[in-house]
Amino acid sequence: MPAALKRTAVTLLAATAAVTGTTLATAGTASAADYSCTTSSHTADDASYNGPDSDNWDFTVKLCAKRSGGYIYTTATVRWDGPYASSQHGTWTFDNARFHLQSKKSVRGADPVVKSANYGGLEYALEHGSDSGNGSYKTGTLKTKATSARYLADGYIQLDWSGDGKGYRAPIKFTASPTV
Repeated sequence: MPAALKRTAVTLLAATAAVTGTTLATAGTASAADYSCTTSSHTADDASYNGPDSDNWDFTVKLCAKRSGGYIYTTATVRWDGPYASSQHGTWTFDNARFHLQSKKSVRGADPVVKSANYGGLEYALEHGSDSGNGSYKTGTLKTKATSARYLADGYIQLDWSGDGKGYRAPIKFTASPTV
């Protein structure tokens, strides 16, 4: 096909898409807009602190999943509003912290985990947020070969508060993504 004819065909397709409200996509490309996401929140109290100021951590987690090219991709973004004191470097709030991301197959009953990963970089991010104790952290992306089944992203935060000697506390769970 001559180049001028190709340009005309692309222009015509783009114009048709604009008029009908559809979008054009090329094979093999997937943008952040292709993800199906759910955002939920949870407040955690610093069990190792009994001082006069607020010690709560307000977490908001966005869990996302998408299907593209025969694979399922899952990812999470964690945002927090931490106490002001958390930004005072040298007095660490956590011995450990991680986000546990899961790709799950959606079935009747408990959804089985098909792939998972722990993201320990959350501890550093929590302890090196803004001067007011706020920040965000994005996990990596899990890639899983898909079948015709439905899949979703799920995950939780585990915190090991500094100085309490109790290790990781019970997981802080968030609402799973919609199925894809």
